[in-house]
Amino acid sequence: MENLEVSGKTVDDAIAKALKQLGVEREDVNITIISEGKSGGLFGLGSEDATISVELLESASLGNKATPPAAPASEAAVTAARETLEELLKLMGVDGKVVPGNYPDESGEPNSAPIAFNIEGEDLGILIGRRGQTLSSLQYILRLIVGRKTNTWLPIVIDAESYKQRRYEALQALAHRTAENVKTKGIPFTLEPMPPYERRVIHMALANHSAVFTESIGEGESRKVVVKPKKPAAPRNNFSGPRSNGNSYRPRNNSTVNQDDTYNRW
Repeated sequence: MENLEVSGKTVDDAIAKALKQLGVEREDVNITIISEGKSGGLFGLGSEDATISVELLESASLGNKATPPAAPASEAAVTAARETLEELLKLMGVDGKVVPGNYPDESGEPNSAPIAFNIEGEDLGILIGRRGQTLSSLQYILRLIVGRKTNTWLPIVIDAESYKQRRYEALQALAHRTAENVKTKGIPFTLEPMPPYERRVIHMALANHSAVFTESIGEGESRKVVVKPKKPAAPRNNFSGPRSNGNSYRPRNNSTVNQDDTYNRW
């Protein structure tokens, strides 16, 4: 899910509101403090609320602790979503055709999303944005509008020029290449920062891998996936002992030679 911004009189109030809204515990979320707020002067003049950004961790998302079960998409909901998306594109001045799509639920569930659209057209890069951020924002707005219209939570997924599909395939290939590299070298490898959905793709791709496992580190937009070996690399011993050749020193008559004296001769 996208990051949720919540405000309160204090940081603690904002955290409590966010946890209640999501229905999760403190350990299930990653919290970034955007503003600690101000208490204000006389009579509270000039006071400002504290604001936080809350990200649901993968373990909570994949376990479906906070996300309510998706309702079956009715024909009316699909129509409302398509018409709303077309209106948003019109207001943005984007010339694109909305067609039905088939994409996985971005909460991490294996089934397809109840409502999914792909926007077809030319020069839709402005709609996708850097790392798909504009597309994700548009998707978030569409979910809010349709949710209010239908009074139903629906995990709507939108794509543009099949960007997400290509990115999904590229991330899966990256996950498996990285896993083989980590398996061979026996050392962890940290991937570049990714949004929650892309990190989930990596986690799911390697969830059943026999030699590696994954975990997320970092905060906010700097959060990234680390691929680690299940078995650490064996320590390397570079000393293989003296090589045998025609000039090698050998103790005479099988007499015992002090080890230090032997090494001193080399």
